[in-house]
Amino acid sequence: MTLKEHHFPLILTNPGVKAAASLFLAALILLLLLPDPACAQPSPPTLNMTLSGGASEPGNVSIALEIMFLLTVLSVAPSILLTATCFTRIVIVFSFIRQAMGTQQMPPNQVLASLAIFLTFVIMMPVGKEINANALQPYLAEEIGFQDALFQAEQPMRAFLFKHTREKDLSLFYSITNMERPSNRDDVPTIILVPAFVISELKTAFQMGFLIYIPFLILDMVVASILLSMGMMMLPPVMISLPFKLLLFVMVDGWNLLIFSLVNGFA
Repeated sequence: MTLKEHHFPLILTNPGVKAAASLFLAALILLLLLPDPACAQPSPPTLNMTLSGGASEPGNVSIALEIMFLLTVLSVAPSILLTATCFTRIVIVFSFIRQAMGTQQMPPNQVLASLAIFLTFVIMMPVGKEINANALQPYLAEEIGFQDALFQAEQPMRAFLFKHTREKDLSLFYSITNMERPSNRDDVPTIILVPAFVISELKTAFQMGFLIYIPFLILDMVVASILLSMGMMMLPPVMISLPFKLLLFVMVDGWNLLIFSLVNGFA
């Protein structure tokens, strides 16, 4: 008997080797029985939107389209808030007052934006009440149809936009689009009225910003002249004038005057 024939039965009869072989066979069987990982991955969730009863019940189609329109309006609500309301003028004037005082990021952008939004709600409250009374509530009570509700909701907004839009800005957009000039306000499309309103608001906001800058600019010039006469040319005048700007703004109750002027501008 050779050396290989002598040791091979001993290796097979070794308990440790038998246990290792059993574990190897069990692992191999498990690998064979497990499914493919690529096939085991669950399919991603899907969203199916169906419209049933369209042929037999046309009313269902109309309701679905109304829901889609409302969802679209909600998705563009921030743009409507920024362009078709008084928010544009308010937030620009707030930015000018902060730059005129030289306070850099004080008050923070979040505070100014939040205050501008709440002021927008206050100023637009009469328009919102009119839309709620003439359009939303009658529509919810099924007294008027969807088209009539849209028409009734559009009228107060158009009246507000026309009140604060210059004819020169309207003429600009008619010149750009080469559209026929309207004979009255009812012929002016809203898609022309809104950008003209935004341009008018920008002009008004910059005019207010210019008036806001004047007292702070005079204070900067006075401080700079005093420092120059004292020979302190290396000392930044803004550093010295900033406390006096803050003192002047607080003494005249600047925020009260600013908010009062903004609100009265839309009265």
